[in-house]
Amino acid sequence: MSTLLDRLSRLFEDGHAREIDGLLSDARFADASRTADAAVLIAVTDRPSSAGGPGVILTQRPRTMRDHPGQVAFPGGKREPGEDAIAAALREAHEELAMPPDHVAVIGATDRYQTGTGFDITPVLGVIPPDLPLEPEQREVESWFEAPLDLLMDPASWSENTVWWKGAERRYYELHYQGYRVWGVTAAICANLSRRLAWTG
Repeated sequence: MSTLLDRLSRLFEDGHAREIDGLLSDARFADASRTADAAVLIAVTDRPSSAGGPGVILTQRPRTMRDHPGQVAFPGGKREPGEDAIAAALREAHEELAMPPDHVAVIGATDRYQTGTGFDITPVLGVIPPDLPLEPEQREVESWFEAPLDLLMDPASWSENTVWWKGAERRYYELHYQGYRVWGVTAAICANLSRRLAWTG
């Protein structure tokens, strides 16, 4: 087991052994008539500090997609019948980025996030080798990039904003990295995971 995998596994186990209040969710905005189970993969690159440290693989969705067009997202999508969250996350990462499932050391599934558009998302945390030759599937991925884990797990990196949506005030987080805007569902999943891991770099 690598040093990073061992450390993340310990933090993950410790973080999920305790109750945490106030985790983010858009459940109150969800459309009850349109729900779907989904899963995403939080793929952390096992990159040494001398090479910039661990990163997280993120994608930008094509602007032509019906749901969350143009937004930055984790690789992922709807679960197929009979699939659990881990199988779905690995399949979607393979379909979207040609990420080999056997190169992902899965740590576990973390807190579900319900979106206002009706998706019930289970994030799956895993570690992958650095510099995998990823190839985006153009219909599902406009581009992909790697953002530092230290950046995404640091609450100080995020600005907090509010917007009036569906008749109520919605709080959301965002940050900008190398021309990409990370916000909405992806930002909320990062915020929830950061509270579980208590990652300090």
